[in-house]
Amino acid sequence: MQLPLVVGVDGSQSSLRATDWAVDQAARHNLALRLVYAFRWENYEGSALADSLGRPSEQATAQRIVISAAERARHRNPEVTVSAKAVSEDPVTALLHEAETASALVTGSHGRGAVAGLLLGSVSLAVAARAHCPVIVVRGGETAVAGRHERILLGVGDDADVEAVRFAFREAQARHCTIDAVRAWRRPAYEGADHPLLVSESGHAHEAQASDVLDQALTGLTREYPQVPVRRATVEGPARNVLLQRAAAADLVIVGARRHPGHLGLQLGRVAHTLLHRAPCPVAIVPQPS
Repeated sequence: MQLPLVVGVDGSQSSLRATDWAVDQAARHNLALRLVYAFRWENYEGSALADSLGRPSEQATAQRIVISAAERARHRNPEVTVSAKAVSEDPVTALLHEAETASALVTGSHGRGAVAGLLLGSVSLAVAARAHCPVIVVRGGETAVAGRHERILLGVGDDADVEAVRFAFREAQARHCTIDAVRAWRRPAYEGADHPLLVSESGHAHEAQASDVLDQALTGLTREYPQVPVRRATVEGPARNVLLQRAAAADLVIVGARRHPGHLGLQLGRVAHTLLHRAPCPVAIVPQPS
């Protein structure tokens, strides 16, 4: 049985875009959709200030949010099976728990309320850094969110990001689109310009090494998914800058993240961290077990 796609909702415009994206994603992969709203509303129940102002309880607000999100999802695609729930729990803890029984977890890039601009760091970023299933943060312009570029950008890192590469091929097959597989490379700082010919030879050697890494990452999957077009590129420069630039023409950028058992802090590299904050399209962080 396939695990459902889980979406974190909070009533914000960002989470509505994430819900729409997740409905389309669930339809592509024939998955059920589970909407989750998490907030510690007991901190606000019985508040004298809230009562005096006649404001609805946070619990009632939560129920309205999940019901509204579920109605929106069903209206977007009636063929997708949708369930929804509100839980009284810290959002990060709740979403990480949901991730244990999810094929992937989807969030928006910002939340509602006064701390909207900080939510990526406090919730989406924390979930992307710790979940043991793929996490997609929906961000970027309408062209990318709607998938009109027909292109997926795969960043191939230093580790053998097998799960990230496989995720990219499955996604490209479902979308009938092309994978742009990119491996960035750089010359070590000590290989300076003492002699132009030596610098040139060094560059060729590092580029060849990058090409080998790319071949090793792709070979098995290109045979498994022969119908998926792949464009490969080795590019000199910092990986985060290379991927940011190329993400402008992508519908989704995918990178791997290595998880270390027993480590409770953020487990994201510089590239993933940069993309989550600045990419002009949705970002998928795919964990690779240590």
